[in-house]
Amino acid sequence: DRYVATVETSKHRFFVLLDRSVLPDNKLVNIALNDAYFLGVLSSRIHVTWALAAGSRLGVGNDPVYVKTACFEKFPFPDATDEQQARIRELGEALDAHRKRQQAQHPRLTVTEMYNVLEKLRAGESLTDKDRLTHEAGLVSVLRQIHDRLDAAVSDAYGWSAALTDEEILERLVRLNAERAGEERRGLVRWLRPGFQRPAVGVAAGFGEGFEPAAPAKAGEKKQVWPKTLPEQARALRQTLAAQKGVVTPEELARKFTRARVERVEELLRTLVSLGQAREVAAGRYAA
Repeated sequence: DRYVATVETSKHRFFVLLDRSVLPDNKLVNIALNDAYFLGVLSSRIHVTWALAAGSRLGVGNDPVYVKTACFEKFPFPDATDEQQARIRELGEALDAHRKRQQAQHPRLTVTEMYNVLEKLRAGESLTDKDRLTHEAGLVSVLRQIHDRLDAAVSDAYGWSAALTDEEILERLVRLNAERAGEERRGLVRWLRPGFQRPAVGVAAGFGEGFEPAAPAKAGEKKQVWPKTLPEQARALRQTLAAQKGVVTPEELARKFTRARVERVEELLRTLVSLGQAREVAAGRYAA
């Protein structure tokens, strides 16, 4: 229903959500994601710092160019929790809505003008009469507030301090990029849109090459006897999980045994995860 876009060559690096009815031209870089969580991460100081360093420059004004292969494809997104994603998503929606609302109220107001004033506010520079009109029309102080909260939320998702310098941000991102490259060599790919990037695998695509969905049980497959004692149940479950070639759900594991309750299997799986004897690859899906 919508997608993320940024102007390829622009004085300021900002991202917006465009309705699917908008047909972009070659001057826009378009990202086929409709979740404001991604808009929030891309709009953060962490990503903008990366993009300015990884991209190129063009024109008399030496304006930054967003090179998608370097700026987007190599950028390591945070491994955010559901709660952290929800917070970033909320702020991403707020950022996009604020700019669109002010532009709707003031049709001649441009996003570039708003960010020109924001840049001056951050630098502590005095505003001209024209700047003050832009500040009032765009509610730029509110824009700054949203960005500050977004920067803090994204930094929290990375587990980093919001007070890092640009150089420290880049050093950490480069290290994280190398870590992710290592993960991908081992088969774990953190797909941003699994159903599109790996349609043959579908929902399970988010688990990466090393985590294909488990093969369905064969007809007539003999079930194991569900042990009576808790230690024996945990041992049997761990061994059965290790025998699976892909990720499995508690329901799928329970079907491997006679009279095994799904609730007990799920409880034991969580215990195994806490002990480091299993992994919850995604919500409700487990691997050895």
